[in-house]
Amino acid sequence: MARKIAIVFPGQGSQSVGMLDGLAADWPVVGETFTEASQVLGWDLGRLVREGPKESLDQTQHTQPAMLAVGVAAWRVWRAAGGPRPDWMAGHSLGELTALVCAQALDFASALRLVAERARLMQEAVPEGAGAMAAVLGLTDEQVRALCAAHAQGEVLAPVNFNAPGQVVIAGQRDAVERAVAAAKGAGAKRALVLPVSVPSHCALMRPAVDGFAHLLRSVELQPPAIPVLHNVSAAPAAAEEIPGLLAEQLASPVRWVEIVQRIADEGVTAMVEAGPGKVLAGLVKRIDKRLESFAVADPAGLATALEGTRDA
Repeated sequence: MARKIAIVFPGQGSQSVGMLDGLAADWPVVGETFTEASQVLGWDLGRLVREGPKESLDQTQHTQPAMLAVGVAAWRVWRAAGGPRPDWMAGHSLGELTALVCAQALDFASALRLVAERARLMQEAVPEGAGAMAAVLGLTDEQVRALCAAHAQGEVLAPVNFNAPGQVVIAGQRDAVERAVAAAKGAGAKRALVLPVSVPSHCALMRPAVDGFAHLLRSVELQPPAIPVLHNVSAAPAAAEEIPGLLAEQLASPVRWVEIVQRIADEGVTAMVEAGPGKVLAGLVKRIDKRLESFAVADPAGLATALEGTRDA
């Protein structure tokens, strides 16, 4: 019986200057994808990805289109190299849009325009410096919820990324996040640290961006995904007409990554391949569900290992 696999796509935070350089040297489709993106966006995405500077690549309005393009490029390399068609797809936060492009629910050009506007709306929703995010390590989900409830003090503060058991990201107003970080160790956390991001994603502070993004999504044609995609808001697949609402709501809702990975394993998948830069999601898999073997297509060595590990799929 053929082995079932899933392809997953990372979100903002996995970017780095020079990402996919190794694959680009062997696979022209990487450069072609960056050129295609640059023509849609009106600025040289390929040059920024290859050369930086890092400060510019890390700006939300550049990071989000770059991560979309890099994920699509990695997927195109996977298919060109003979990688098997996956049974499931998913993406972490922004990566959900990448998954929808690769599942043929959304065309690449439309996705690039959407992502550029998504970044703008998110940045405008909260004045710079007013919000924050922090990673809390070593507490259960319930303990993190209790930590947020205890230190919100009337401000927005909530768990927003359930990344792995004992690894939860919180977000909200900066003072509230800093109060929770200061109290985390006393609550039993191994570590808590404020993250270097300019937008407090996936919490109620993003509510102003939800309506704007929902309006934009109404102008985009979505097709039923050719490969089922698990969504961050529901940890489940959705019909084409439901996808715009899920994508908009995602901005102010938690990323249910642990449930997504568990659902993938429950469907009989035994191998998960991360398509994009880095190995963040591949690393989380090992902590979430040991039934899954993980691979990362970020460079030629990773591609070769992933192809070998899924050759019976």
